[in-house]
Amino acid sequence: MTPNYQTSIALFPLTSHVLPGGRLQLRIFEQRYIRMVKEALSAQKGFGICMLNPHGRTENNSHILPIGTLVNVVDFESLPDGMLGITVAGEQLFEIHDIDTAKDGLRTGRVTLREQWSTNSLSDEDILLRQRLQEVFEAYPELSELYPEKKFDDEPWICQRWLEILPLEPQKKQELLASEHTKPVKEFIRQLVE
Repeated sequence: MTPNYQTSIALFPLTSHVLPGGRLQLRIFEQRYIRMVKEALSAQKGFGICMLNPHGRTENNSHILPIGTLVNVVDFESLPDGMLGITVAGEQLFEIHDIDTAKDGLRTGRVTLREQWSTNSLSDEDILLRQRLQEVFEAYPELSELYPEKKFDDEPWICQRWLEILPLEPQKKQELLASEHTKPVKEFIRQLVE
């Protein structure tokens, strides 16, 4: 899909975050989200994973922050407890303009897809970001297994993996994701990992 393309997608608000190039395993058990996954698979289209606003309210949908990630289901399985297990891959960021709520509680957002961050080669001062991220992947094999292809030379990929794993307030992640390029994101992450 091209940037600035408007579309309607089902929304899945979560405390976990996935960004473009990222992967996330989910357990689906609520009927509205089972419907969302079935519809996404049958129509071969994705759905949106959104960050939760801890200060928002569900009655007016202010509990959903405006920047989310369009994801596609890349794997699914029946879990031993009878729930549906899926793995999603982050494709592209979007910005929500308005939200409708169906009778079963499934929310659909009218969204605009955002421009991808352009790829730049890593500068010498960015090498530390790559090295520290590689150390995280080595320390957490379950995280590493989600990524058969790791892009440790891709600046946006590295920045987005850091934003997924760092324990930041959702509003701070939203502020960084609103950046048009990776520079402010890299500067922020560098301060934390140096």
